[in-house]
Amino acid sequence: MSARLIVVSNRIPSEATPSGGLVVALHEALREKGGIWIGAHPETGPEEPALIDMGGTQYDKLAFRLTEEDRAAYYLGFANSVLWPIAHHRTDLVEINRSFDEGYLRVNRRIAEQMAEVISPEDHIWIHDYHFFPLAEELRRLGVTNRIGFFLHIPFPNITDLDVLPDPPAFARWLAHYDLVGLQTRADVARCLEMFRADPRAEMLPNGAIKFGAQEVSVRSFPIGISAESFARAAQDCAPPPAHELFGDAYVIGVDRLDYSKGLPQRFRAFERYLETYDTGPRASLVQIAPPSRESVRAYQEITADLQQIAGQVNGRFGEVHWAPIRFLHRPVPREEIAGLLRGARAALVTPLADGMNLVAKEYVAAQDPDDPGVLVLSRFAGAAEDMTEALLVNPHDVDETATAIRRALTMPLKERRARHAACMEVVHATDTGAWARSFLDQLAACTPALRITGRAAEWLRGEEGREFDPGAHRSISKEEV
Repeated sequence: MSARLIVVSNRIPSEATPSGGLVVALHEALREKGGIWIGAHPETGPEEPALIDMGGTQYDKLAFRLTEEDRAAYYLGFANSVLWPIAHHRTDLVEINRSFDEGYLRVNRRIAEQMAEVISPEDHIWIHDYHFFPLAEELRRLGVTNRIGFFLHIPFPNITDLDVLPDPPAFARWLAHYDLVGLQTRADVARCLEMFRADPRAEMLPNGAIKFGAQEVSVRSFPIGISAESFARAAQDCAPPPAHELFGDAYVIGVDRLDYSKGLPQRFRAFERYLETYDTGPRASLVQIAPPSRESVRAYQEITADLQQIAGQVNGRFGEVHWAPIRFLHRPVPREEIAGLLRGARAALVTPLADGMNLVAKEYVAAQDPDDPGVLVLSRFAGAAEDMTEALLVNPHDVDETATAIRRALTMPLKERRARHAACMEVVHATDTGAWARSFLDQLAACTPALRITGRAAEWLRGEEGREFDPGAHRSISKEEV
């Protein structure tokens, strides 16, 4: 029997034709292999005993339902008020609340129990993101011995930041129950290996894997990308009117989900510094698209107010009757319209303070006219900067350096713009979403999970060692031991 693919992510696509790089990549992988996509139901409600059938023609879509209590503790609480700030080096924003970690574990345990009812022995399981760190451990406790892979879309936390967790030793144990852990960058892999090296329970094996008690896990870098050709077509089809009709001589664009990790206040201040310092340069506008997210979390309410204040201050200081230096759109914008705006922008500011990859950087490059491309200004702290070295790399905390980069991008000669764009475009093509998904799944299929003995055999083995038998526990043994 060929292996089905079971994908687990926080959200499950509801549209018939998925859009967005990650969603398209997972959709294509599931369509090719067959299987199940599992995610959260869009509506909260009473706890359901089993996964909810959401339909699907080429593969099944199943959903777990969160109660209001679950959403508050598991999603808004532990996932987004503990794990998210820790991964983005903002431990000052962590909210420690025992109900958060209890809810996080409770939801992961319930999802594992529901998944166990639909998993077949040959299935390969691919779990996505920080919402589900403990899910493999919960599945193993239920006797699931399938290959299980995990991909983290956000930065891997620093080892010192992990100490802020309510139970720091649990984090390494959660990861050790996966066969393959995929991270965005080589720097993320280095941080993960540093965590395991510092843990006395872990042993580094000659093949690069980590032995952790009875478990063995491999950690690899899989830089995620976009579907470059389809995004380029969308950008060509939706190109906006000439910049001077809307934004002055040119415009610089930023596209980010509104989040404190994106460095938006620093970006606005850097653009203000550009206006202060380079009054002989092009009269450019900053178009910032920042749809709201997690509006019930206090930190997000505060950053929204800060951005509105800065934008108003800058526009009041530098604006004219028919021109506003900063256009701040705090609402969703259709993807096709964003593609066109990216194509028309003379420069893009992708300046997060911390980011796993940041696909807007790759979308901007793909959207450009190669004969007359714009310039990418990219934070050194974005995962994309690891390979897109021909972008103008900046420290987003340094408003003077970023302002200088804006000036350079707006005045860069065509020959240099073309050369930098071509180099960045090579990276975009090399990390296409289809190649990313195939690479991860091939690596997961190549993993050789340790032979896990469960049930009565495990009871016998543990009896030989004189320990009380735990029916939910597992011990991995070699074929020679069997």
